[in-house]
Amino acid sequence: MLDTRIPSTRSVCGDVALWGALAAATGYGFWDASTASLVLDLFLPLAVLAVAVPWSRRRPGAALVLVNGLCALGLADSATPGNAHVLSLAALSCVLGARHAAARRPLLVLAGCVAVDLATCAVLRTQPVWWFYALTVLPAALLLPWLAGRHWRGRRQLVREGWRLARSLEERQHLVAERARLTERADIAADMHDSLGHALSLVALRAGALELSPDLTDRDRADLAELRGTIADAVEQLRETVAVLHDPPGTDTGAGLPVNDTVEDLLGRAVASGVPVRWERRGAVPPMSPLVERGMYRVVQEALTNAVKHAPDCAIRVRITHEADRTRVSVVNAAPSAGGAAHAGEGPASGVGGRGLTGLRERVTVLGGSLRTAPDEGGFHVTAVLPHQATPRPGTPTPTPGPGTAPGTPVGTRGSALLSETAPHPDPDTDPGTVVLESAKRLASVRSDARRRSAVAFVAPVVAAVFFVPSAFYLAWQLTTSVLPPSRFDELTTGRPRAELAPLLPARAYPYPSDHARSASRPPGARCEFYRSGRDLLDQVDLYRLCWSGNTLLTKDTVPASRP
Repeated sequence: MLDTRIPSTRSVCGDVALWGALAAATGYGFWDASTASLVLDLFLPLAVLAVAVPWSRRRPGAALVLVNGLCALGLADSATPGNAHVLSLAALSCVLGARHAAARRPLLVLAGCVAVDLATCAVLRTQPVWWFYALTVLPAALLLPWLAGRHWRGRRQLVREGWRLARSLEERQHLVAERARLTERADIAADMHDSLGHALSLVALRAGALELSPDLTDRDRADLAELRGTIADAVEQLRETVAVLHDPPGTDTGAGLPVNDTVEDLLGRAVASGVPVRWERRGAVPPMSPLVERGMYRVVQEALTNAVKHAPDCAIRVRITHEADRTRVSVVNAAPSAGGAAHAGEGPASGVGGRGLTGLRERVTVLGGSLRTAPDEGGFHVTAVLPHQATPRPGTPTPTPGPGTAPGTPVGTRGSALLSETAPHPDPDTDPGTVVLESAKRLASVRSDARRRSAVAFVAPVVAAVFFVPSAFYLAWQLTTSVLPPSRFDELTTGRPRAELAPLLPARAYPYPSDHARSASRPPGARCEFYRSGRDLLDQVDLYRLCWSGNTLLTKDTVPASRP
């Protein structure tokens, strides 16, 4: 089935830029060559690159095979095996590593390209320099850029997975905070039911008592009966509304919050349980709405719970200050000792629902107050300011962690005891730990792949160097030590003994003359040696032939680099 996807403008521009760079390298190689065919060495490579570059997006392996064909065609050159197409080969090999996730098929493609290059050398019966080029330069241009492309792909995938994990965690944190906020609002509705429902029940009871008064007329009794029924219906509707708003059964929200409990009762139980609490109350106790009293109770309860949990056996100071129009509640706990217990103690205020400071902040904000949490001399300080009458603010903002409550900060590191417990009780659908675990596994897998690719990208050149560098140095040493400069060749005189000509001769003869050089006619019974006329390692140079009869120079001549 044909691929009908339309490439984007960015992809087209990238392909054009890559083709332009490779075409420039090809043009420079054509211009630098001494003898080159306009069709075979310029037009054909440009046409092959024009097909291979856009093809590399969908079939990078086939595109690499096309460009390797240009390098194999260069091996048929009788002057030199090296050409500019090796740069194109390296570029498309890097593209193959960057765009293909698997490793098996690309490795088969690379091995096939090397096999084609070696088969070309074998069919053409090329000289050792050509074999050296096919065994070192071309495999290096295939393997090393491919490893670099795979490493680049792994790093990009690692970055993408990291950002995806961060986005998932951020979204999950917002969901957990929103759930805690809504749960706290449901608890406020429950508190309203407890207080308002109690007041309405008293009103209904009083109406029932008045209904029995002998001084009322029948119409008054009918009105009071209707009023009592209306109040009973209101209480029932209020109960149903709170039941709908509240969490399903079994979620343990609102547990441990007795309706008629006071702050004094809570602190008295804490002292009786052995919690080191010192508390004081300043100012005359003003008349406060039940919701505000409930909010003050929750502030003290949550602060005591977290202090006992995170810094057991540490001193806690509670101060309640009543001012003209507001009440300030301050709870400060000391820093835990370096070797102190880290487990949560069993305090009197345990079991407040697990929503922590996020739900507490929502409750205080809904009542028109403010909550501040911050480290305090190595410990932690919670301060709540509550109005005496609830004044809800329009457009209540989404709660955000207060200063010093950054998620993930260890308690022992900064000495704080009251951490922001933004998560409710574990739930299969909403527990962030499950999502973090799955994302962390995915991120660990990607990171492991990236590390493995990095290790392979580092080890592969070392292994290649162990195999190829010694042979490369040995071949280079053979070629450079068998060079007879033209000036010394002119000084050689036939008929002279070898001992006199030894200072002019190089250390050793050239061991790899071509077949047509070996087959050239020579004097009968003479022993001929060959020397290179230049130091160019990749270019084919003329050979000097010295024929000896015993230890006497019999003839000297020049064998051209190419076949006549």
